[in-house]
Amino acid sequence: MSEITQVLEAIDRGEPQATRDLLPLVYDELRRLAARKLAHEKPGQPLDATGLVHEAYMRLVASGSDPAGDPGWADRRRFFAAAAEAMRRILVENARRKGRVKHGGGRRRADAPLDALAAGESPRELLALHEALEEFARHDPFKAKLVELRFFAGLTLEEAALCLDVSLSTADRAWRYARAWLYAAMADADLAKNDPG
Repeated sequence: MSEITQVLEAIDRGEPQATRDLLPLVYDELRRLAARKLAHEKPGQPLDATGLVHEAYMRLVASGSDPAGDPGWADRRRFFAAAAEAMRRILVENARRKGRVKHGGGRRRADAPLDALAAGESPRELLALHEALEEFARHDPFKAKLVELRFFAGLTLEEAALCLDVSLSTADRAWRYARAWLYAAMADADLAKNDPG
């Protein structure tokens, strides 16, 4: 059993010192994931990689459970999946804040291919992806988690497959399906918004 898993189990048991012990064990990996994700952000963003890691970690520790409401984090994989979801929520909140009219939110969204979508490119595109991903999660939670790990945590397909404990070929098939489904959902939502009748 890894040291991270032991500390996560101690947190699950309610040991107060365990929360302080966890951050040094996971910090470097969380910071690397956040830095890779934020590398695509435009300059002048309110959060840097360190800020995103700290905000996500504070939310996780404060909740005492993963963002889906499951008690605790059974292992390293579930912890990093919960951290990816926390980072996603933070980025979505920032996109919503930027998307308000005060911040130029009245501008029209231009479609972009799903593969080229980066969280920092357009708050409206990020919100469209978030809404489509929420719907997709009701349809297929596994593939939605894969998308979340790829887009919001910045994992490669190989890293996401490892995190989800599936083969690379399974992850690749799921990724291709999820991309097509989300792109179609985002295109349909865009058409519905622009249809005057």
